[in-house]
Amino acid sequence: MIRKAIPSDAAGIEKIYEEHFDHEKKHGAYTVFKRGVYPTRAVAENAIAAGTMYVYETEEGILGSVILDKVQPVEYKGIAWGRSCIDDHVMVIHLLMVRPSMSGRGIGSSLVRYAAETAKKDGCEALRLDTGGQNTPAVSLYTKCGFSIVARAPKKVGDQIAHKDHLYLELLL
Repeated sequence: MIRKAIPSDAAGIEKIYEEHFDHEKKHGAYTVFKRGVYPTRAVAENAIAAGTMYVYETEEGILGSVILDKVQPVEYKGIAWGRSCIDDHVMVIHLLMVRPSMSGRGIGSSLVRYAAETAKKDGCEALRLDTGGQNTPAVSLYTKCGFSIVARAPKKVGDQIAHKDHLYLELLL
């Protein structure tokens, strides 16, 4: 089940982040995330307070999370998107994460489909996101879900971690 996160979910979301960092330390990194910098529990708590954090939950607990809102990062202004839309007609996926031990179970795809359905219900014309060019699992997920890569440009991940090889993707709704 996917639902809006509540304050008591912050610990479960933080566990996803920590499992992610442990997995990347052991198996190599696909992201440029840095433990203690981004993502953090405070990022989750802020998104929960704003009403923009959603969780994928089963009887096993919280297995995935995503921030979904209409806030386009500053870097998006310089991108030649597939469709020119007013800001209120664009939904943005931020920080979609799945517990690494649960990968391959369709959780990421479910979160993306949920985001697209939410965006459509809210009258959006496009769903946008960004990810590192080296993050092959994420790029594969998003392109399988119908996203097109529209640009490759630098970005400050989490407004803190400079990254030169960043991809900008869009799903027209």
